[in-house]
Amino acid sequence: MTTTAKPGVLPACPHFSSGPTAKRPGFSLEKLETAVLGRSHRSGDAKKKLKAAIDRSKALLGIPDDYRVAIVPASDTGAVEMCMWSMLGAKPVDVFAWESFGQDWVTDATKQLKLPDCKTYGADYGALPDFTQARDDADIIFTWNGTTSGVRVPNADWIKPNPDRVVICDATSAAFAQDIEWAKLDVVTYSWQKCLGGEAAHGMLVLSPRAVARLESYTPDRALPKLFRMTKGGKLDEALFEGATINTPSMLCVEDFLQALDWCESLGGWKALEARSNESLGYLTDWVAKTDWVDFLCPDASVRSNTGVTFKIVDPRVAGLDEDGQRDFVKRMMKRLEKENACFDAAGYAKAPPGLRIWCGGSVEPSNVAALTPWLDWAFAEEAASL
Repeated sequence: MTTTAKPGVLPACPHFSSGPTAKRPGFSLEKLETAVLGRSHRSGDAKKKLKAAIDRSKALLGIPDDYRVAIVPASDTGAVEMCMWSMLGAKPVDVFAWESFGQDWVTDATKQLKLPDCKTYGADYGALPDFTQARDDADIIFTWNGTTSGVRVPNADWIKPNPDRVVICDATSAAFAQDIEWAKLDVVTYSWQKCLGGEAAHGMLVLSPRAVARLESYTPDRALPKLFRMTKGGKLDEALFEGATINTPSMLCVEDFLQALDWCESLGGWKALEARSNESLGYLTDWVAKTDWVDFLCPDASVRSNTGVTFKIVDPRVAGLDEDGQRDFVKRMMKRLEKENACFDAAGYAKAPPGLRIWCGGSVEPSNVAALTPWLDWAFAEEAASL
């Protein structure tokens, strides 16, 4: 029986979680001493920090000048849901889902909001739905990059122009890593804990002029919690987009986010982070090509994510196990890797097919991804020997 030697070089950082993700290189808690702590988030100093987070995000991502950006509660999830609850019902709705969080938006639309003219389009993990089914007159909800499936949309060509509808895009694991076509989208949401390695619980909300028009012209026949309200007296609450958050943000997290933006800017902006993600994906692609026990969950390289990269174990000794057996095998691999400080939190998402998920967002050094692959081979061989 062939044995696999334990690798001699560990990844310098073993953090491959898909959220919260690895902190940026050079991060330290000491650098956060400049945070506005012990002050009201309504104070002048705190609002300057919040406004800087908004303005610099807009500039670094190339968001159009006439789009508005706000910091909102409850991470990306809160940002998506506040817009669904506030905007949907005026038009028919098409929801496209091919992974866990997209399915959450399907549940919201069909079982919670119970939208009367709502069509849903799905696909299995690792594939995309048929976007040509999108109706020209319907509002649209979709995920740009499937965080739990490892599949992303190649472009927004399928979205036909219609000034009377809104297109809601969950871009939480795409922002700062993929080329988002802002002009085709009316609501874009993301969170700090993905591609910038920020902390959780804060969401970013981007609204187009069409989205603002919908908020000001449509009043849904449903109760809206305070955290979802973006208008006052029928007009957009402009203060939200100037740093006056709906609820109290963590100024420590804000400072961390601002420094992550500093780091992104120092590298050359989001394109530089995309290049880092692509380099990491390249290492994994080369590894899969020469490895017989593993394959990508997404078979189509043209729509394969460069951030949350997902894998299935194809070795027949594992693939022949039932689902529980496969999940248990992955858990044993992860425990072995954690014990060696080689890799943390790289099991596939709980609702996804059993397998691995390696985060390759820009805060992960590509060299650490390259160093990880021999450890994955070793952990697999060690566990497979007992089957």
